[in-house]
Amino acid sequence: MQVFTTRSSAPEIMDDLNYAGRLMDRTLLELEIINRFLGGNAVTIGALQKLTAGNPGKDLSIADLGCGRADMLRLIYKWSVQNNRRVLLTGIDANPYIINAARENLTEFPEVELSSMNIFSEEFRQREFDVVIGTLFYHHFTNAELIQFFSHLKTRTKIGFIINDIHRHPLAYYSIKLLTILFSRSSMVQYDAPLSVLRAFRKSEIIHILKQSGLSRFEVKWRWAFRWQVIARTDVL
Repeated sequence: MQVFTTRSSAPEIMDDLNYAGRLMDRTLLELEIINRFLGGNAVTIGALQKLTAGNPGKDLSIADLGCGRADMLRLIYKWSVQNNRRVLLTGIDANPYIINAARENLTEFPEVELSSMNIFSEEFRQREFDVVIGTLFYHHFTNAELIQFFSHLKTRTKIGFIINDIHRHPLAYYSIKLLTILFSRSSMVQYDAPLSVLRAFRKSEIIHILKQSGLSRFEVKWRWAFRWQVIARTDVL
């Protein structure tokens, strides 16, 4: 019997930053498919549109944390063309193998910067962006780590940051468990996907983390399928 009242601290296979090889390739591909067909990508793009609406003519520097194979970076570039926005894109992932996979997936976008970097490193702390995005990324960290990180992020983002992550709910857990058993060919996806739900958030937990980080201008909305769309504003009024 699974417990949904508190966040799980059990590690995912994906948390091993040295993990590499064909299973990782298959896993990254399947995660892209899940994100696409369950509407997860639209949650991030919709938040980006709303967050930047007040800066229509501004060039945007955007970082995608936990960028995977850069599927979201490609979508943001498409969004920028459709909206006549100039963007400077950076993909960040702590796993060098994943960054190499992203580079192979972005051969037609050589201007996109890709960096293997830990978000808690001094190297990252020196970076500054207009917008930072994390899609299915933040549930990998503890509440204390997130409070520390968001406290820093609010001083290094000129407009704000976006969270697109999972709603911890029994229906989400058992649905993704069944879907991965039926359709996934990756043992990592079959293990990590249900665990991701257990490591994810209730709305009250997200609000607590943001407030403890010193943030007051944010909105948290539920989106299909079992996603939280969070827009946190850090620009000066």
